[in-house]
Amino acid sequence: MTAVLPIQKAEPATAAGWREHTAMLAALAAAILLLFRRDAADIAGIWYQSSTFNHCLLIVPLIGWLVWQRWPELRQLAPAAWAPGLLLVAAGAVAWLLGEAGGLALARHAGLGLMLEGAVVACLGRAVARGLLFPLCYALFLIPAGEELVPPMQTLTAKMSMALLGLFHVPARIEGIFITTPTGLFQVAEACSGVKFLVAMAAYGALAANLCFRSWRRRAAFFAGALIVPIFANGIRAWGTIYIAYRANSLKFAASFDHVFYGWIFFAIVIAIVMGAAWPFFDRKANDPWFDPADLQSPGTLPGPRRRLGLVAFAAVATAAAAPLWSAAVASTGTAPVPAGIATPPVPGWREVPAEAGRAWAPHFAGADRIASGRYRDAAGRDVDLWLVVYARQEGARKLIGFGQGAAEPGGAWAWTTGAPPPPGGKSERIFSNGIVREVASFYRVGGIVTGSPAQVKLETMKVHLVGGPQRAVAVLVSAVERAGPGSARPAIDAFLRALGPIHRLADRAAGVEGAR
Repeated sequence: MTAVLPIQKAEPATAAGWREHTAMLAALAAAILLLFRRDAADIAGIWYQSSTFNHCLLIVPLIGWLVWQRWPELRQLAPAAWAPGLLLVAAGAVAWLLGEAGGLALARHAGLGLMLEGAVVACLGRAVARGLLFPLCYALFLIPAGEELVPPMQTLTAKMSMALLGLFHVPARIEGIFITTPTGLFQVAEACSGVKFLVAMAAYGALAANLCFRSWRRRAAFFAGALIVPIFANGIRAWGTIYIAYRANSLKFAASFDHVFYGWIFFAIVIAIVMGAAWPFFDRKANDPWFDPADLQSPGTLPGPRRRLGLVAFAAVATAAAAPLWSAAVASTGTAPVPAGIATPPVPGWREVPAEAGRAWAPHFAGADRIASGRYRDAAGRDVDLWLVVYARQEGARKLIGFGQGAAEPGGAWAWTTGAPPPPGGKSERIFSNGIVREVASFYRVGGIVTGSPAQVKLETMKVHLVGGPQRAVAVLVSAVERAGPGSARPAIDAFLRALGPIHRLADRAAGVEGAR
């Protein structure tokens, strides 16, 4: 009698390769998230706390669903470690380093996203990355971006509202983002800018374009429509609120109607209009494959060697870790203490006086190490406010330029209205509170320059954080109330600046720079 032993069915090499490569990818992603846990926590916190990015909580499972849809085709590909994917990891590390140096949270968050996507490409290979092209690109919507559009969207919404009010013969006057009608004063606030809906519609439009269309022209047209329609819809929404208030002669009724109807129903209708207009042009069938595996990889290709996978994963971790190590090394140099206290300077031709009640104004600079302020009056009775703000080192939320930093704190007593002609070496803007308009001239001293340009401040901050140098940073703000219409505060500000002398000397004295005169 002959014994016959059962023969176990051999596991396909491709299946074993997927298991090994996905396990290494999971370990690599965990290592990167651990290295940049502060930024990962920041991103998750923004998703949860900011209504502008609550939709990102849905994007995470959506990406998993997009990958699962492609799994029948993906499983036919053999994953392989691909060293060129490290270039994407390196690009992410550089972006993170630049963001850390310049105090740009968006760059840090984008850098983390690129490093994770680079890990996918490096561990799974070129063919798999091509098969996952859309899910990888769609994952970029997880990066909280778009808040920078709030000021221009506020201005655009206000102008569209004014055009529609004029068309419907509603008397109105505009000052920046404030619109005055016989019913009252309306502000196109940050929440009314339409950025929340625009950001969400961008993510929705990209998803729907991929799911519903095969033609790239149709995808592009649909995505453009998904961005343009909400912008105009938000202008109509803002106009509708003001128009209803004018007709009903009630601000309260218009506000409640806006939140109930326009806040939900109106934009649901907008989405329905966009999808309804595009539906006749859908050209993707439900059972269409997402890609042809034979176009991405030759049939019968085997997974890459395990040793190469380990080397590529190690190189990815080393590349990612180089960024925070360099940042920490530079941070230990160039930091010097600032004076225990700073005082406002004497200004020829001007004397310090107490601030008047009811006209209180203060800029907002979170985490400043030293702050000093004073009100000055000249012989003609013109009043000017001076503020000095000093940072020993800019880091995290402690920086000259950032959301909420500057002349007007979002949600505070004063609101930004519009820019004004800048003084030499600075910038100027108008802010508004309770019928009072102020012009504020701002100057920033960082590194070796004085500027009013936020971009230059970021670049100079980035420079000293990347290669070392003096880390101290100073903001000098000069402000006066407009008592006779737009521009009426500028003569007093200009006269005060001439008497004050060079801004860099004042800033250096405030920061305790030796030799400053």
